[in-house]
Amino acid sequence: MTYLIIKVINLLANIILLMLGARAVASWFMSGGSPNVYRFYNTMCSLTEPIVAPCRRFCSRWNTGMFDFSVLLAFLLVQVIRSILIKLIVMLTYTGI
Repeated sequence: MTYLIIKVINLLANIILLMLGARAVASWFMSGGSPNVYRFYNTMCSLTEPIVAPCRRFCSRWNTGMFDFSVLLAFLLVQVIRSILIKLIVMLTYTGI
């Protein structure tokens, strides 16, 4: 059962990381004006905005100029949270709780 929970956490984290990466890459091509890229970017933004918005508010304390590091921060936070959850599950499994 523990193995299944860890696999699900890894899968969900990988999907979120993939969407964050796709959002970042698609933002580079927004100036081309392709409607398909624009639709894809809007979809990725709507799916990842609940994760990125708190990071953007946190990053706004330090004026970074034209660079938006909120997606990078969200990417790092997802990885850290995944690691913490997996370590907690393994720890709880071995202690018998």
